[in-house]
Amino acid sequence: MKRSSRDFAVSSLILLVSFGAFAIRGDAQQPPPAQQPPPVFKTGINFVRVDVIVSDKQGNPVDNLQETDFDVSEDGKPQKIDTFKLVKLDGGTVEASQHPPRAIRTDFDEEAEAARDDVRLFAIFLDDYHVRRGSSLAVRAPLARFVERQLGPTDMVGLMYPLETTSSVRMTRNHDAIMKGVQQFQGRKFEYTPRNEFEEKYANYPAEIVEQIRNQVSLSAIRSLIVHMGALKEGRKALILVSEGYTNILPPQMRDPIASMPGYGNPNRGNPMAGVNDPNEDRAKFLNQVDINNDLREIYSYANRNNVAIYAVDPRGLATNEFDINENVGLQTDSQYLNASLDTLRVLADNSDGRAIVNRNDIDTGMKQIMRDSSAYYLIGYNSSQTPSDGKFHEIKVRVKRSGVQVRARKGYWALTAEETTRALAPPTPALPKPVEQAVASIEPPSRARVIRTWIGTSRAENGKTRVTFVWEPVPKAPGDRRTDEPSRVALMALGDNGAAYFRGRVPDVALAGTTPSVGTNAAAAGTTGAAAPRAPSRVTFEAQPGKVQLRVSVEGSSAQVLDSETREISVPDLTAPQTSLGTAEVFRARTVREQQQLKSDADAVPVAAREFSRTDRLLIRVPAYGPGNTTPTVAAKLLNRAGQPMSDLTVSAGTSQFVRQVEVPLAALAPGDYVLEITATGEGGEAKQLVGFRVTG
Repeated sequence: MKRSSRDFAVSSLILLVSFGAFAIRGDAQQPPPAQQPPPVFKTGINFVRVDVIVSDKQGNPVDNLQETDFDVSEDGKPQKIDTFKLVKLDGGTVEASQHPPRAIRTDFDEEAEAARDDVRLFAIFLDDYHVRRGSSLAVRAPLARFVERQLGPTDMVGLMYPLETTSSVRMTRNHDAIMKGVQQFQGRKFEYTPRNEFEEKYANYPAEIVEQIRNQVSLSAIRSLIVHMGALKEGRKALILVSEGYTNILPPQMRDPIASMPGYGNPNRGNPMAGVNDPNEDRAKFLNQVDINNDLREIYSYANRNNVAIYAVDPRGLATNEFDINENVGLQTDSQYLNASLDTLRVLADNSDGRAIVNRNDIDTGMKQIMRDSSAYYLIGYNSSQTPSDGKFHEIKVRVKRSGVQVRARKGYWALTAEETTRALAPPTPALPKPVEQAVASIEPPSRARVIRTWIGTSRAENGKTRVTFVWEPVPKAPGDRRTDEPSRVALMALGDNGAAYFRGRVPDVALAGTTPSVGTNAAAAGTTGAAAPRAPSRVTFEAQPGKVQLRVSVEGSSAQVLDSETREISVPDLTAPQTSLGTAEVFRARTVREQQQLKSDADAVPVAAREFSRTDRLLIRVPAYGPGNTTPTVAAKLLNRAGQPMSDLTVSAGTSQFVRQVEVPLAALAPGDYVLEITATGEGGEAKQLVGFRVTG
């Protein structure tokens, strides 16, 4: 069964600030500390990497083996080992006493620290769709103990639910926050009351269809998390999957025609013998097993490619039944479904070099083994002499010449097909010009934009200063968002190099404490983001000297609590220089022709921070252009496709002041997709160019 690669979004508390073509996403980023380079591993179409865990009879790692102690074979044929390394980690327990580990505050921190060779990377996937409520309550404590007692100071861990995207997952060293998240875990297996807009769409579907949708959501999220972990780190990673297993079929007693109305219209609801010794049921179970195995194969294939070991944890402990007594499923049927669901966990673990922690009440002991596996292992790589491109499974066997040891390694891998190999070997497509690439990338909110989206612009002020405009608007809740508070205002502080406060206050409801005389705020309906946003954008302007400015931003909820905060240093340009220059382009959206006409004459209209628009919207771009002295350069505009190729010239008209120019961008005739507006100013001071990316939806 093929599933969409799309993640189903859920929002969390965080902030995005975009400044023209870049984004504010955390503290001022410093270069990572000097460190030893990671091991170099060859890569290629036929390169195969295997993690080998060698332990004694007590389960303790054996860490004194050499490359010559290993024999590797593929499909029974010996392979030459090309790369070999012992990886031994302790989570920074010793080092942390002298050098506290670096805190993870930004994407840069996350990527730099996760890639280090001496850092272990974990993720916990809480599959609430496939865990009973009672089981989720029971597993909270073992998971919290694992995070508290087993993880070291430098260990990084992330937490994810099925309805979340990987952009909402922060691999962090804030283990207390992870423990708090684990303590809120609440399973929903076989509970179909919708909790968000996404679930409301299929609440009245048959229960069996809902289970299949939930499978797709969970498995696609797991796959995305695996790819995300693989992108962060080369070495071994551990994914702790908390689930009771997967199935695409329900017993007759559970096949309610309307999932949200249990028992309604189901004649087999009270018959425990329904489906027993029924050939049609047996056939359906067989086909279900084929489908689910194909789905699982996709997951562990991704896990193998990204060097992620899956540790499947059944929160039930020693499971005796799949269904509750009130669901009237017979013992024979219940046993069959229980074994099938447990097998799915074993398949994922066994085929990804992980472990299935199932049928055991002592979950803590199984969790300790996760740490042992992640603390000492051998990383072996070889170039397959088979050079397979058949899309088939190829068995790998690793043998250690020393006696009395236990060897664990993945069982094999699925080779690329001939078509995939051709695609992989094809010459890369020409790279986009860097400015175009940056403009297209600015369309998407940065990965941490889940509470508000912001925009920062600059224009010329008096006495050699630059006017800075800060606009924010709430990000609408996404499906699965568990946020209970809404952003109501933003506390903003802008500090210069010398510590002088250019601005300090709240937006809206500003209590000014800055040193500049020209400051204004606005929260207007003009240029709003429409029904998709909870409220109109809010704006504040202040003047600053060109140079570095530190912005401290705190998002406050309606209950006056701080939802999130962030600090970033930005560069304020000098727009009084003798060269031709452009201020930051402002984007306005109108719903009707009348609104558009009003915007064109309204110098105080508030721009939008969003960059996604409907074909029925009317777009107005306003940009200040400056030449030497008080001259105004000539401004031209072109519409480009996402590849940077010109599509059409656009008319530029005079704006609301001497230096401002306006461009109307017609969207009705554009196909859905990404576009770039190229603005060019030419004059005595030379040429200046700016690109503005935007997206058109259907």
